[in-house]
Amino acid sequence: MKTYNVVKNLNLKNFKYNTMKQYLLTFIFSASLLVMNAQTSTEATLSSIETHEQAKQFVKDKYAFNSKIFTFNEAKHKTQLAKTLFKLEKGQVKSEKAASEKILYKILEKTKNTYHRVSYIFLDGNEYSLESINTLRETLIKKYNNGIPFNALANQYSMDNNANKGGDTGWFTTDDVNSEFESTLIKDNHTLDTIYNVDINSTNSYYLVLKTFAPKDITEIKVLKIVEPI
Repeated sequence: MKTYNVVKNLNLKNFKYNTMKQYLLTFIFSASLLVMNAQTSTEATLSSIETHEQAKQFVKDKYAFNSKIFTFNEAKHKTQLAKTLFKLEKGQVKSEKAASEKILYKILEKTKNTYHRVSYIFLDGNEYSLESINTLRETLIKKYNNGIPFNALANQYSMDNNANKGGDTGWFTTDDVNSEFESTLIKDNHTLDTIYNVDINSTNSYYLVLKTFAPKDITEIKVLKIVEPI
C-alpha cells in the first residue's frame, strides 16, 4: 500500500510538473506571438504614414511607445546616425535592433532650404538721434577697416541681446523671418564681407551689417522615431 501511494504521489507530481511546463511553454509562445504581431502591426502602420500630421497622430495614439518626431539639419547634425538618415529618401525606413528593443526611423519630409547669415550692430533710434547714429556707424566702419573684429564691436556697441553673440544671427531662412530687418537682409544682394547700413524707420531701428556668409542651401529631414520593445 505504501509503495502504491509513493508511486501515485510521484505520478501526481509529474503530472503537475508537465502541466505547468506545458502552460509556461504555451504562455511563452503566446507572448512571443503577440510581440511578433505587434511588431508586424507597427511596421504596417508605419508604412501607411505619409504625412507629418499622420505621424503626429501616431505619436499621440501610441503613447505606450517611446516615439517622437524630430528634425535633422545637415549643417548642425554631424553624427553617424544623421549622416545615414540623410542618405535616405522620403518614405524610407531605417531599423536598428538592440537586446530588448527595436528602433525604427521613417523619413517624413526631406527639403532643401536657402539659409542666410550675417552679423550686425543694432542702434536704437529711440535712444539716439539719426544724426548721432550715422556718425557712430561711420566711426565703427573705420574701426573695422583698421582691424578691430566686427564681433568685438558688436559686443561693445550693439543695443540688443545679440551683442553677446558678437552680433551673429546664425543661419536663418525665410520661414524664420519675423521682422522687417531680416526680410531686408534676405532681399539684399550685397557681396560677402561687405559692411553696410540697414534702416528700419518704422520701428526706429538702425543697423550696421556685415555679410559674413554667402547664402547656403541646407538639407533638412523630419523623422519619426519609434522605439518598440522586443
